[in-house]
Amino acid sequence: MRAVLGSLLVLLALTMGARAACTRPEPPPPESKPAKPPLPEKPACLDAKGGCPGWEAYSYNDAVKAYNAQAQAFRPLAEVYVQKLNAYVKASADYAQCEVKTLQ
Repeated sequence: MRAVLGSLLVLLALTMGARAACTRPEPPPPESKPAKPPLPEKPACLDAKGGCPGWEAYSYNDAVKAYNAQAQAFRPLAEVYVQKLNAYVKASADYAQCEVKTLQ
């Protein structure tokens, strides 16, 4: 009786192992991708011989400073998103290996 029960348990374990599904990875949602701030528009007078009038140069300089602050805030968000993408790539490779093992 014990031998039959032991054999049934082994058979059950093997069957359950074969049926264990591989977990499909989920990519990070597209809406979690941070938006890179747009570059400030360069005034045409910047490339002209005489340069820009003071007010226009100051306005552009202020726009560049604002862009730099936005870019600084963007960087950690982008790094987090890249980490999520890298985790997805690793999970995809693990999933593929799991599927291969189910065929062996």
